[in-house]
Amino acid sequence: MESVADAVRRLTELAATPPVVALADAFATAGHELSLVGGPVRDAFLGRPVADLDFATDARPDRILEIVRPISTAQWDVGRAYGTIGARVAGESVEITTYRADSYDGATRKPAVEFGDTLEGDLARRDFTVNALALRLPQRQLVDVSSGVEDLIARRLTTPGRPEASFGDDPLRMLRAARFTAQLGFEIDPATLAAMRELAGRIEIVSAERIGDELAKLLRADRPRRGIEVLVDTGLAALVVPEIPALRLEVDEHAHHKDVYEHSLTVLDQAIDLERARHPGEAPDLVLRWAAILHDIGKPSTKRVEPGGAVTFHHHDVVGAKLAARRLKALRYGNDVVDAVARLIELHLRFFGYAEGAWTDSAVRRYVRDAGPLLERLHILTRADVTTRNRRKAERLASAYDDLEERIARLAEEEELAAIRPDLDGEQIMRVLGIGPGPDVGRAYRFLLDTRLDEGPLGAEEAQRRLRAWWAQRGSRS
Repeated sequence: MESVADAVRRLTELAATPPVVALADAFATAGHELSLVGGPVRDAFLGRPVADLDFATDARPDRILEIVRPISTAQWDVGRAYGTIGARVAGESVEITTYRADSYDGATRKPAVEFGDTLEGDLARRDFTVNALALRLPQRQLVDVSSGVEDLIARRLTTPGRPEASFGDDPLRMLRAARFTAQLGFEIDPATLAAMRELAGRIEIVSAERIGDELAKLLRADRPRRGIEVLVDTGLAALVVPEIPALRLEVDEHAHHKDVYEHSLTVLDQAIDLERARHPGEAPDLVLRWAAILHDIGKPSTKRVEPGGAVTFHHHDVVGAKLAARRLKALRYGNDVVDAVARLIELHLRFFGYAEGAWTDSAVRRYVRDAGPLLERLHILTRADVTTRNRRKAERLASAYDDLEERIARLAEEEELAAIRPDLDGEQIMRVLGIGPGPDVGRAYRFLLDTRLDEGPLGAEEAQRRLRAWWAQRGSRS
């Protein structure tokens, strides 16, 4: 946390930026209040970059539009029902929201919106005291109705009023508490944490879309591990993504298998470290992070104790891929995310056969083909999945994967591996065999692709010869 003097300086500089000045002047001229609220004010105290400009006002949504139109190049009102109008002012995207109070009726999945008339009342119904801060404009007066600055200094998360009332108004705030522990590194106040445990069941009235969005924000945090631990410890995870707490398998007295839950958290940490090292400056990879935390969720249902006491999890990769797809669909993620995460989980064990024995070039080509555009993510996930404390084993696996990546790079340079296709396309296959469109073309295509993967490029002439021989052999069998 920066000093109060530094925070005031940063807030003063923020208040002097073109979009803030333009909005402050426009609302003052129109006779309405305007304040910079929430995250921007909080982040000024924390010395964090200000990513979003959020404002609160006593003006109603229609009036907000009237005020911002003359000073903005674009406006959007998709949040009008909740009192929010977006606009682009002086090159920046901003959101202006009417003072409000949200609450659930205990049965429906959407909050009821009631507009308010005072800034103090609006701040008092916000999720946490550290977000219940405002800079009144154009006066540049700091408004703190619930000791938010004190909680910022203590790096503490608590609600402006009774946590039971706050979480009762909007149960999603319990997930936000977990997210802020990951994003900000704050600790949750004991009374607030107790309320989360007590009211965890209330999360079931929140829509799957809102829950999925909040979980995505958590996973994109710098260190999501702490947030996940909070969700598991409070019982919230058992309601929104139960596959994660289910990983806490009982370790037998002989320790025949490691703690899968702790292992998965470590894989997530290591995947994030590798993601940053290999792709510095890029946005957090949600697909990779979901795959990392869910990669072993097939283990609870596939756990078997073999004669002699050994514990096995046969086919947990395939089972886990199906479970992950089902959970992410339930959270309303798009097919692109669902399919990519499931595929990574399905493939995450493939490499360990390489470490046990040398692969042929054909096996390497198939690894690349099966991963497709997910190959780089699969590299990271597979490396992150090594959490053994046996240093020699870890070094051996790392060396083996270095070798695999080197072979992939060499073959890619020689054969354009990322775009492997048969030597003949569908039109050429039909012309060589003298057949029209139909299932036989697909079968011929797959034959040539398998041959290409096994042997590398054949050339058009040899491919035609192999294709005719394959076709003749099929004819003799029929």
